[in-house]
Parts: sequence; structure tokens; C-alpha cells
Amino acid sequence: MTTTLRPIEPLQHAADGTRSRRFQVCVNSRPVGGIHLSTSPSFGAGVARILDLHIDEPDRRRGRGTVAALAAEEVARGWGCKRVEASVPAEAEAALRAATALGYVVRNRQMGKTLDSTPPQLPDGSRGRALTPAEFDDWQEHQKAAYAESWISTGVPEAQAWAKAEKDYATLLPDGAVTDGMILSVLEHEGARVGTVWVGAREDRAFVYDVETDVRHRGQGHGRTLMLLAEAQSLAAGWTGIRLNVFAGNVPAERLYESLGYETLTYHLSKDLL
Repeated sequence: MTTTLRPIEPLQHAADGTRSRRFQVCVNSRPVGGIHLSTSPSFGAGVARILDLHIDEPDRRRGRGTVAALAAEEVARGWGCKRVEASVPAEAEAALRAATALGYVVRNRQMGKTLDSTPPQLPDGSRGRALTPAEFDDWQEHQKAAYAESWISTGVPEAQAWAKAEKDYATLLPDGAVTDGMILSVLEHEGARVGTVWVGAREDRAFVYDVETDVRHRGQGHGRTLMLLAEAQSLAAGWTGIRLNVFAGNVPAERLYESLGYETLTYHLSKDLL
């Protein structure tokens, strides 16, 4: 039997510069599922994204999805893409195994938890305060560089990583430290600055965009305190759910979040197209 992709719409061109197309997955011309392929709004026309891939129940567990993914990669190559990305829900274990077998590598994952109604208390001697406009520029340049480096460490080309960092910070913080809906904080312990955390709204939930303990104060539990501060601020703002992103290989952060009750929600994967 032959598994192929059949376009079901013209090539779409969006206002953000991306292009996309939906296909039927067919076996000997019989539709058995669908796939939605696009280019990346974050990394540009050279990166494809599999937005959706589904196989109808009667045809599952026969390798149809694997062949469809490989066919989508050929379409992406025809678009001039050098890399393809996909996101897999944590509960879709079979899909994650299949993607891994095809050479996709976990680049980062989204984690989250539901917050208790009682705000957590910070340890004695620790307090949070607002990041001031005077502190903002230095903070932003440092965090932007660290953010770009995180993408580079997962295999994203340097130019693409820096372009994403510039775009994301400009979009999310147009008014700097006083951007509406964003909470930028400094954690102090016994009067000394020990770290920073950035929390904001995303889809009616809190999202921890960045959290960092200052280098000279690491290993002293301040990372946990920063996360407790983020959770307390989220509850105060009316957000009862909280999410964050963690890059693959950041084992200390993964262990911290898991110890605080965060669970993996989505795996984000990437594969270079040879």
C-alpha cells in the first residue's frame, strides 16, 4: 500500500510572512487522516512546523503517521526549509516515541501546575520588589543574551536565535519595566539582590518567562524562592494556573520545577533536514 499526501487547499500566505498548507493523508487514494504544515513565524521561512498530524482510528498503529511525517518533510524541503519542528502533548507517548525514532530531538518542553488558593510564603529574610526602570536596560540585555544562547545550545543557528530574542523581547515588553500585564521582580535576601523573575499573562494563565539566580548566590535555595514569589504574584493577579518553558539539558531547573509539582504538558521537538 502507498501512503501519500494530497493537498486540500492552495498554499496559504499569512500576514506574518508564514506560509502553510493542509493535506489529506491517503493510502491508495483513500483518505485516512490529515496533516497541516507551515513555516515558522519565529525562525522564518527556512524552518517548517508540523502543526497537526492525525490518523483516523481504524488506520492507526500501521505506520501511516510515520510515513505521513516523512512525506511532510519532503514538502518542507521543497519549500527550502532546513529544519522542521513539531509539538507533542505529554500524554501522547506513542507519538513521542515515533517522532524520536524519526530523528526528532526534544528541544524544550512546557511544564505547568494548578496553584493552591493560599499564596506560598517566602523564607525569612527574603522579599520581592519591583524591577525599576533604571535597572531594566541592563537586565534586558543580559536576559536577552541568555535567551538567545539557550536557543543556540539546542542547535538553532546563532542568527536565528538572536533574531528571535530581539523580536520576542520587543513584542512582550514594548513599554519596558512598566509593560501592562508583566511583572518584573527582584528577589532580595537579607538586603542583597539574589535574583530576578519575570511573570506575565498567557492565555488566562500565568507564564514564567524568565527566572534567574545571580551567579554568586546560586546553590543556596534562591531559585526555589524565586518560583514561590512567581506563584504568589500569579495568585495575587488572579491567575490560578501557571506554566513555564525549560530547555533540554537544563537538569537543575527541571529538578527544581518537578520538586515544586510542575508536570510536563508538551514536548517541543526539532529535526534538521539533510
